[in-house]
Amino acid sequence: MASLNVGNLGEYLREQRRSAQLSLRQLADAAGVSNPYLSQIERGLRKPSAEVLQQVAKALRISAETLYVRAGILDAERDLDEVETRAVILADPTLNERQKQVLLQIYESFRKENGFAGVSDGDGAEETRPHEDTTVRGTRTADASEADPQQAAG
Repeated sequence: MASLNVGNLGEYLREQRRSAQLSLRQLADAAGVSNPYLSQIERGLRKPSAEVLQQVAKALRISAETLYVRAGILDAERDLDEVETRAVILADPTLNERQKQVLLQIYESFRKENGFAGVSDGDGAEETRPHEDTTVRGTRTADASEADPQQAAG
């Protein structure tokens, strides 16, 4: 497991908050956490949970995966390429939300085809693990996020 660098996470969060032109209080309110708690995270005094990081990422409109890597929740060396690819897709202002989701689904289908599968946290953040059986490509699930990306794109 990657070592934690909470100070680096705090500095990054502060930088993102300032870029979004939000006060500490505004971000805390938007993320549903207390102002003092968020301040402690930014100063590197607290290690937030993945759930708190997800709420903060959503409030800042940035990738939760990026925060997970910076917090040491995801292994940066193993997951950084996937995280960066997803972050670039999500940050592209020329794409609408539906197009971004379709691209992410296509990307994930190619990863599965090549032997890797992502385990979703429910908001697009995924943890990469080697896929044990690549023959389940035609399997359908009730979850809309698992819809066939080729069908969604067509």
